Amino acid sequence: MPEHPVLRSSVRVFGIGAACGFVAGALVVAAIVSKYGASIGAPPARPAQSTVEVRADDGMADVDSPVLEAAPVPVPAQIPAPAPTSGVDSPERSADPTATIVPPSPGELRDRDLVIPVEGIRADQLNRSFDDRRSGTREHEAIDILAPRNTPVKAVEDGTVARLFYSKQGGITIYQFDPSERFCYYYAHLERYADGLKEGDRVNKGQVIGYVGISGNAPKNTPHLHFAVFRLTAAKHWWEGTALDPYDILHK
Repeated sequence: MPEHPVLRSSVRVFGIGAACGFVAGALVVAAIVSKYGASIGAPPARPAQSTVEVRADDGMADVDSPVLEAAPVPVPAQIPAPAPTSGVDSPERSADPTATIVPPSPGELRDRDLVIPVEGIRADQLNRSFDDRRSGTREHEAIDILAPRNTPVKAVEDGTVARLFYSKQGGITIYQFDPSERFCYYYAHLERYADGLKEGDRVNKGQVIGYVGISGNAPKNTPHLHFAVFRLTAAKHWWEGTALDPYDILHK
């Protein structure tokens, strides 16, 4: 089929225009490369140091900025501790009424003329052992009265049987309150109680309430009565109070 003259003319015009456009584009690219070099197409270089941008809305700055590194906070000088005071006459100690604790005096009980709780034992046969140590560190806080097994144990004065108790250390024991219920007498290592004795019983001075033995942790070849006295607290618990030295009460 013969080529139409108009079509042939149009193709020629289109080809010339495309060629001109390509040449113009190439010239533009060359101009840009000449001006900016190899940086075209590469990621922007990171600045050597971040720029702090403070915004008025919240006052916060770019946290990556080294400018925001907190300066070291000065440590306040340590306040020296007050110099230690010595003696009970210092104002700090004398102002505290509980700074010096005075143990209760056995004088009141000494004036009651208590009987020695083991039958046949005289006052001059007693030995002081209140401050002795037991089991390494435990204070004795009592007096040991040696006597043969089954020697009668007597109530040192009138009072009430507050508790009949067995413990690993004390063995068979009796807690007796005095008539005022301000003091408690503790009898331990008994062989047995007196017949019929029970808690709540009222007992009289010199009444047999038990017998010397070796119960509890007493040495099996050394029967004795472990006798203690303590001032009760306001709660009047048979198991707590302030210990007094029985030697000072019984040794006249």
